[in-house]
Parts: sequence; C-alpha cells; structure tokens
Amino acid sequence: MNATWLSGLLRRRPLRIWGSAAGVALTVAFLALLLAFVSAGRANMTLRAAQSVPVDWQVLLGQNASVSEAEKAVRAATAVKTVLPVGYADVKGFRATTGTGASATTQTTGAGKLLGLPPGYAAAFPAELRSLVGSTDGVLLSQQTAANLHAGVGDSVNLLRYGAPPIAVKVAGVVDLPNADSLFQAVGAPKGLAPQAPPDNVILMPRALWDSVLAPQLLARPDTVRQQLHVRLATVLPNDPGRAFALVGKLANNVEARLAGSAVVGNTLGAKLDGARESALYAEALFLFLGLPGALLAAALTFNVAGASATQRLQEAALLRVRGASDTRIVRLGAAEALSVAAVGLIVGLGVAALLAPSLAGTSLDLTSVLWPALTGLALALGAVLLPTLAAVRSSSVVAQRQAVRRTGAPLWQRFNLDFILLMIAGAVFWRNAAGGYQLVLAPEGVAKASIQFEAFLAPLALWLGGTLLALRLMRVLLQRGVLSRLLSPVSGRLSQIVAAALERQGPLLGRGAALVALAAAFALSTSIFNATYNDQARVDAVLTNGADVTVTGNAAAPAGPQLASLKAIPGVADAQPMTHRFAYVGADLQDIYGIDPAHFTNVSHLADSYFKDVTATQALAKLAARPDALFVSQETVNDYNLSLGDAVRLRLLNAKTNQYQVVSFTFVGVVREFPTAPKDSFLVTNAAYLAQITGNPVAEVALLKVSGNPQAVMSAAQALTSTLPGIQVTDLNTVRGRIASNLTAVNLAGLSRIELGFAALLLAGATGLVLALGLAERRRTFTVLNALGAKPKQLSAFLNGEAWAVVGFGGVFGLVIGLLVAQTLIKLLQGVFDPPPEAMLLPWLYLGVLLLSAVVSTAVAVAFAKRASGQKVTEVLRAS
Repeated sequence: MNATWLSGLLRRRPLRIWGSAAGVALTVAFLALLLAFVSAGRANMTLRAAQSVPVDWQVLLGQNASVSEAEKAVRAATAVKTVLPVGYADVKGFRATTGTGASATTQTTGAGKLLGLPPGYAAAFPAELRSLVGSTDGVLLSQQTAANLHAGVGDSVNLLRYGAPPIAVKVAGVVDLPNADSLFQAVGAPKGLAPQAPPDNVILMPRALWDSVLAPQLLARPDTVRQQLHVRLATVLPNDPGRAFALVGKLANNVEARLAGSAVVGNTLGAKLDGARESALYAEALFLFLGLPGALLAAALTFNVAGASATQRLQEAALLRVRGASDTRIVRLGAAEALSVAAVGLIVGLGVAALLAPSLAGTSLDLTSVLWPALTGLALALGAVLLPTLAAVRSSSVVAQRQAVRRTGAPLWQRFNLDFILLMIAGAVFWRNAAGGYQLVLAPEGVAKASIQFEAFLAPLALWLGGTLLALRLMRVLLQRGVLSRLLSPVSGRLSQIVAAALERQGPLLGRGAALVALAAAFALSTSIFNATYNDQARVDAVLTNGADVTVTGNAAAPAGPQLASLKAIPGVADAQPMTHRFAYVGADLQDIYGIDPAHFTNVSHLADSYFKDVTATQALAKLAARPDALFVSQETVNDYNLSLGDAVRLRLLNAKTNQYQVVSFTFVGVVREFPTAPKDSFLVTNAAYLAQITGNPVAEVALLKVSGNPQAVMSAAQALTSTLPGIQVTDLNTVRGRIASNLTAVNLAGLSRIELGFAALLLAGATGLVLALGLAERRRTFTVLNALGAKPKQLSAFLNGEAWAVVGFGGVFGLVIGLLVAQTLIKLLQGVFDPPPEAMLLPWLYLGVLLLSAVVSTAVAVAFAKRASGQKVTEVLRAS
C-alpha cells in the first residue's frame, strides 16, 4: 500500500513531494558546502601559518649545553628537515670611517648584535635574509646598520667587543632582515611581556669567523655570547590549527624535557599556529553566522511547503479513516512520504554538494561534511512531513479533519510579543557592543590574538528574526480589506475590493508566505552587502600594505625614483607617482618618514578617512599642501612625546651633501593612524618637496604605479626594467592580497560568497515562486470554479496578481528594510575585522539585479502555473480535490 500511496502522490500531488524534497536538498547541500568550506579554511590556515614562519623553532642553549646533544634531542623528539647552530653575541657597537682626506667621517653606533651563520643558512631559511647589495657570503650589514655607518661593500667596520679590543672586518654585502622580530625574539621570556623591538644595528658573518672574533669576548664576558639551534620541522601537521598547535607544543616540551632544562625552545611555529587557531575560531564563527541563517531559511522553506498542503493532508487523513484505515496505517503512510522526501532530498543535496565542493569550497566532502547535513535533512523531512500527519491523526473526528476553516486567535509568539522582545535584545546588544567600542577580534600589536564574544551575534540574528515577526504582525494590518484594497488597486484594478476580501480570508497563510519571502530577501540582501563590503575592504587592506596596484621599492643605494619615467611608459600603466621613504630620529627613536606629493598622491593610491584622526583624508592632504614643513605623526609617537597640534617637532635627518645627521624642524599638524606601506606603530608623513630640500636629496626611493591593464604583465615589465638595480623589489596588489589572506583582517570570503549568494538566489526564488505556486495550487478549486462561472481572464488575473503582490511585494519590501538594517548591524559590529574599517556599505548592484530578476521570473512562473491549472475542467479539479 505504501508504494501505491506514493505513486498516487507523485501523480496527483507532484508539487508537494518535489517541493518538500527541494527544500531538504537545498538545506543539505548548503550545510554540506558550508562545512566543507570551514574544513578547507582550517586546513588552509594551518598550511599558511606553517609556510609563513621563517624558522619553526629557535632552541636557546644554556652556557654549558652541548650543540650535538641538543641536536640529537631535537631529532629524537620529531621529524626534522633542517637543524643549524647560530651564534648570537652582544657588542658595544660598531665604528666605520668613510670618505678620504678632508671629507672623511667616522660614525659610531650604539650597542648591536653580531650573528654567526653556518654554511647553507641562507638557503635553508630564505625568509630570514634578503640580499640588497653585494654578496650573501662573508660579513653582511643589515640595511639600517649600513645607513647608520654610511658603509657599503668593501668598507671596513670595527667591532667594539666586550673585554677585548676592537677588530676590523671587511663588508661583503648589505642585506635586509624581513623577519627581524622573530630572529631576535626573547626566547624563554615570561609570557605577557610586550615583544621586544629588534636591534637597530646588526652584523652577520660566517660562523667560523664569528667563533674566531668572539673567542676573547667569550672568555671575558661569557654572558654576552649565546647559541641557538634554528630548526625546520618535517612533522606532518593536522589540518586543524588547534590540533596542530597542541602537537607542536607537546613536541617542544618533549625537547626541553630531553635536555633537562639546559635549553629553551622558542616555538615560533607554535605562536603562529596559536594565532591561526584563534583566527580559525573567528573565521568559523563568521562562516557559520553568515551561513546559518541560510540553513534556517531553507528549513523554513521546507516547512512552509509542507504547511501549504495542510488542508490536503487533513482531507486525505479523513478519507483514509472513512475507508477503514487505522491511525497506525495513516502514520505509516505519512512516514513513507517523509522518508521518500528525505531520500530524494539527501541524494540530490549531497550530489550537488559533491559536484560543487571542489570549485566552491576548494575541497571534497569529508565525513563531517556529509554526516551532519544528512542527519539534519532526515530530521527536517520527518518534521516537515510527518508532524502534520500526526496532527491530523490526533484530530478527534472525521468531521473535525474535514473542517477547512477554523477560528484562530493571535499566534502564541504574537501574544507574548516575541517580535518586540527580539528587537529589544538586538538593540541592547548592539548598543552595548557598538557604544562600548567593542571589537569582535582584538589583535594586540605584534601578535595575532583573537578575543571572540559570541553574544555579539545575537544582535543581527535577533534583528533578522524579530524584524520578520514584526513584518508578520504588520501584514495582519495590511491584509485588512480597507487597507489592502487601496494597495492592490495597481494590480487588481476595479476588482481590488473583491480581491482584498478574498485575500483577507487567507490572511494567516499569505502572512506566512510573505514572512518567508521577507526572510529570504533579508538574508540575500544582508549577505550580499556584507560580502561585497568585506571583499572590497580586503582590497583596500592590500592597497594599504602594497601602496598601489604595482609598487617598485628601492633603497638608498638603488632608488626607484630615477626609473619613474620609464616605469610610466610601460603599457597598462595609467599613472606613476614617486614616494620618498627614509628614516628620521625622533629623540633616540629611529622611525620611517614618508614624503608624498599631496596634490597627486591619490592618483595612484587610496587614503581612507579612517587613516587620520579628527580630519578626513582630503583635509589631511590640504593641511600638507598648505605649509611645506607640515608633519603628520603616528598616535604612538604623539603619546610617547606628549605632542600637541602646532608643536615644532625637531627631527634628525641624514643630509646627502654632508653625509651627516642634521636637526630639521617640522610643524605637527595632525595624527596619522595608517598609511600605505607604512609600519603599524611609529612613522611620519610630510611633503616630499620639503624633505628633498632639507636633505639635499631629491630622489625618491619608491615608485607607485596605477594600472589600467594586466597587473601581472606590468609587474613583469617593471621587474625586467629594474633587474640591474641591486636590492630593488617589485610587488603587485594580487600577490600581496594572497600573502595577507591568512591574517584576521583579510580572511578570504570569495568561496563562501559564491556559496551563499548562489543559494540565497535559489532560496529567494523558492520563497517567491514555490510557496506562491503551492498556495495557488491549494486554491485552484476556487479559481477553476470562477473560470467555470464565466470569469474573464483579466478578472482571474486580478485575483492571481493580487495574491502574488501580497506575498512577494509585501514580503520583498519588508525584506529590503530588514536586510539593510542587518547588513549595517553586521558591518558596524565587525568593524574590528576590517583594516581599515569601511566608510560605507557597498551595494552589489549586479547581484541585486540578479536577485530581483530571479524573484520576478519565479513569481511569473507561479502565476502562469495557476492560470493553466484554473483552466482545467471543474469535474477534474473536484475529483482531484
């Protein structure tokens, strides 16, 4: 009998079966893709964290520790790719005399670091050193040390040792230390202390020479000489960054235990995985929060599809009972329908997810991505299809089951004012978090740390649900005959009064349909706006890091400025502007100073208002242009030196003509928080023309290129053009964006956006078309009778268009308002995610147009379906009913 029953349903009620199965399939596919994306995101964060670490472990050895024993302990604890011993030593400073005759000058630095690198170090740990000038073998000066000593390749530098006389060495090259923070980390320092700044003066040399040079100092001051093992692990890490963090920590502890306290492991990889672990927690919360409403919406669609057939189910249960079917038999038939819906929904949903997962989520479905969505789909099918059958069985009599119209009071949620309660919760949470300067993600300077408060998610979620319930309450007012007749006059014409009276009787059903449309529209709108704003801010963040579409970064020895005309002539370059990047002493603190042309800088780069304090970007540029010596200072420097607007700031800058530092006065005109290519902490911004005048050096070190063509082609051409210049570096926006994509402020939502936005369009189409089609199908008896009584097509269209307008029009308008509010709430609460915060919401007009088109098309199809169904013969419709 089950097979006969299902066969009859497929023939007579196909929309009910396939509609419910479609809702289950959407829910299952959406959840499966979402979980696959989260799983791929975790694995990607772990991989990026491991790849971004220059040295996995820095094992600091005690004074009496044996290098060979320490290396043996490391290799015994885990699989290792590379272990190399590095010597660290403190020295009093460095001294160099440059020039000849009367122009000879002597520069002496303060305390510095002397590193001894073993053979093959640069190849084993390539991220630690970047060659600028000369060779990578021999004695190497860091870039800042070379600038402080005015020394270059071939010059002699005296090492001022502790407990031993100075000794001269010859410079073979100048290098940059991109990861100086980790290279000079305080291994074994107590947790909670601020990370120490890397030294300004560093010289690197071969380990054999280091041993020879430091031998006298080791005897006199052994406390100033230390050794570290730099380790690259070969351990296979779990995909989850939390599990990877725990594993790496255990392995580091194992090494320390094997060495019995004679060494301390500086677990750089563990610190990075710790940040990735918390970033993954944030990303998972963000993904689930943006995706969970979609899953709830798909489930609501399924329940609405099943609920639209409630009258049919009551009639079917009554007919079965009249023909002698027991309650158990009726429940079994309902269970067979539910299981059939679940089977079709699971097969279609998981099949679609398996096909789309590699392209949308970047991975294949795993057990977790299949199991939980499958269980959810099964529960959804049973709840949506079987529960109405159980309700019909519990009815007291056949007459009660056949009763189509019942008196109903206000729903329970309305009697308890749940909509107002949810809106008050949303307002209170939003006010508490936004007014209190709350940030979902807190990232202290120097170390990526995340502090997540999940209650912040209550605000947009409560607003989404509470706004929809309020819309449902308002629908009761709008569906009253007097109000509705005026609203329907554009689509129902002179029949608006009659159509309004008919729709008023269907108020609860139409209200539920409109509420579902509002939910779908609000979800699609808020998700698309948030994702568009987020992705645009990721681009802005990349511009902040790189400076422009393509940036050519030179140095004092090989500036990019002289190549500006040639760079501008590259095909695809729309504009090119120079930017001066040098160093200035603020008191004893050496800081980056940037010189720009305020009239043309924004031709190639982007300046947000949030970069400056109390002024807009336009006003800041105007302040720079108003006076040559204008200086913008970072907030940290303002706090450290207690500066006030209008103060004279005296900086020490290197004069190109005298090769000496000279004191130059600037006027403090404002605070700059962020600036393209600048570091996060302390830096200065001034006019390039004034900087060139006072230093006697008009050449800019950096060239910023605005690209109208292919950035990769422009970058390749710029690299070829500057290939003969030592130490010059060319970077493009896309490369930088990919590199920073593992940071808290640049989680890549591209895959999630495609998943969410695609399903949002399907859900909106389903909410408008499928629900409307089901509602119209339930009333095809009425429409067919009207047709048989002589209703003209235009008159029949007035009823159909009126119902479509009530469901889709009202629901769409409410969804538009709710979606905009939810999107604004999301962006406001997640300001800490953006770097810099967005200045306004970004509306994805193309996608919104696609949404509108999908809603219109699905509505038109549903109305056309109802018109065709109303043309059937009355006897056929009555027999089918």
